[in-house]
Amino acid sequence: MIDRATVDKIMDAVNIVDVVGEFVNLRKAGVNYKGLCPFHDDKTPSFMVSPARQICKCFACGEGGNAVNFLMKHEQITYPEALRWLAKKYNIEIQERELTDDEKREQSERESMFIVNEWACQYFHDILKNNVDGQAIGKQYFRSRGIRDDIIEKFQLGFALNKRDALASEARRKGYKDEFLVKTGLCIENEKGLYDRFAGRAIFPWLNVSGKVVAFGGRKLDAATKGVQQKYVNSPDSEIYHKERELYGIYQAKKAIVKEDCVYMVEGYTDVIAMHQCGIENVVANSGTALSTYQVKLLHRFSQNIVLLYDGDEAGIHAAMRGTDMLLQEGMNIKVLVLPDGDDPDSFARKHTAQQFMDYISEHQKDFIQFKTDLLLKGVTDPQKRSEAIASILKSVSIIPDPLKRNTYLSECSHRFNVNEQALVTTVNSYIQKDKEDKQKERERAMSGQGQVAETTTGQRQETAPLVIGLHTAQEQTSEVERLIIQNIIRHGDEIIFSDLEAEDGSTVSLNVAQYVDFDLSQDSLTFSTPIYNKVLEEAVLHSADEGFKADRYFLQHPDPQISQLAASLGIDRHQLSRSFEIKKRDGDLRQRMQHLILDFRMDIVNQHMKTLQTQLKQAGSDMERIKALMEDYKDTQELRNALAKKRGSDVIVS
Repeated sequence: MIDRATVDKIMDAVNIVDVVGEFVNLRKAGVNYKGLCPFHDDKTPSFMVSPARQICKCFACGEGGNAVNFLMKHEQITYPEALRWLAKKYNIEIQERELTDDEKREQSERESMFIVNEWACQYFHDILKNNVDGQAIGKQYFRSRGIRDDIIEKFQLGFALNKRDALASEARRKGYKDEFLVKTGLCIENEKGLYDRFAGRAIFPWLNVSGKVVAFGGRKLDAATKGVQQKYVNSPDSEIYHKERELYGIYQAKKAIVKEDCVYMVEGYTDVIAMHQCGIENVVANSGTALSTYQVKLLHRFSQNIVLLYDGDEAGIHAAMRGTDMLLQEGMNIKVLVLPDGDDPDSFARKHTAQQFMDYISEHQKDFIQFKTDLLLKGVTDPQKRSEAIASILKSVSIIPDPLKRNTYLSECSHRFNVNEQALVTTVNSYIQKDKEDKQKERERAMSGQGQVAETTTGQRQETAPLVIGLHTAQEQTSEVERLIIQNIIRHGDEIIFSDLEAEDGSTVSLNVAQYVDFDLSQDSLTFSTPIYNKVLEEAVLHSADEGFKADRYFLQHPDPQISQLAASLGIDRHQLSRSFEIKKRDGDLRQRMQHLILDFRMDIVNQHMKTLQTQLKQAGSDMERIKALMEDYKDTQELRNALAKKRGSDVIVS
């Protein structure tokens, strides 16, 4: 377990812009930073990061929090794992006590798998550097590819001994369980026992965007033929690795992608490595599989410009065409570079300097629509085939979300195809309309499983949502005042708003925001309807006497992720006031604001009670005693509401 002092030390060192910037391409926006939200399908930047408050929030989907909350959500890791991640980033040593047996059992399966993979990565790397066979076979293979030692270190390349259970035996000796060796895919289990998946192979570790080892790729080598390529084997999908969600080299490339505002997409491990060695670092590989929406969204967070870089044979051209519509649909700007036939990025990079490679890219890369046009229409004279090719190109244009870019392409296509532009516009609009209709049908099918579809008297179909939606909306409306009170407790809970109040014993006391709210509500034993709000108030009052207590810092760094995320969510506004104006405004009206909010809170309770009484009166039927009691209660409540309204300065006429 990590002690509180160490947690405070970590949080004090954190710069949330740096942390979020590891995963999201951030741009300066006034005093804050903005980027595409990594938690939903964000088309325009709605994810705000506040360096002043050390918090982030998406104003579209509502996700946010401090640096720890962000890491927990983004990386799907636990609170201690997020703290360790930050400690490693900021070189802070963590002193942890020995876990109890119960705590050890509670360690997540994901964490255990990450630990096993990290150990295996070091094991393979050590074999490559220090074992006789590792040096003679594995290192010789990498040297035959021209890979330098610094690049071997950068990508943590390794070698697996050509022995059936070399890794399994060493893992057991180190205390790692068979269960996790199998779940990570490092080993395979059959009736004969456990054996290594990657035996005799050069090892390429897969690191996810945060640098965790999630999987491995292994290339089979034959010592007798001095490293001739045989076959690739990759880790199977697991709890921590899904191939369609990962990109090889993303961890090593992400900073360069942001810096260059461009990413190169290649096919294989050695393509990525060769380009890094050539000096081009903003490169990733999808390892021969079709691009997925997960991979596209991951790249889009760092840049919207992508160059598909493949060899010039038929397979390379086919690879360049795969997934392009998906890239266009996500708003990516696509260029395609087909290398000379016979070269792939690996071989081309080894033949040229970085500058020569960059010059070639600059001179030969084509806009995707231009590339597709040249590819499909080159030498085509048959009217039917030409029409089909143009339709395929227009289909890709219709997917582009930016209308201005779409219209620009249509104008270019009109000149290139020698076809009337209005005819192209009409065709593209028909594709767009059909796509909308298809999506609407999908939504209707989805709704039919959640709500009901009723037939009206006119024969039209009308969707009716489940009743729970209405109840949820009512709950949100009634808790808005509570939310504002808690927001002020989190932001200003430690600030004194009443000074030198006379107590019953004649002494004088001061009340801060949290103490005032607690005192006022306790007079009538009132509590908030949301349990976490009561916990925030309780802790704010409890720690008010602590030396140096600052409510916003305390709750933002709270060990309960729910509370720290709540604090972050309530601690940032879409339109931030300047700091000087905010302080001036706060000093002048904080007490008045809190008094008004408490009165609003009480008024909400009274209004809700009156609604309840009205409902009960309707249900009372002919029970006169019940009706009389309810009417008396209703009258008393009306008088209370009038008194509250008068105190708030409102003119309320009760009928």
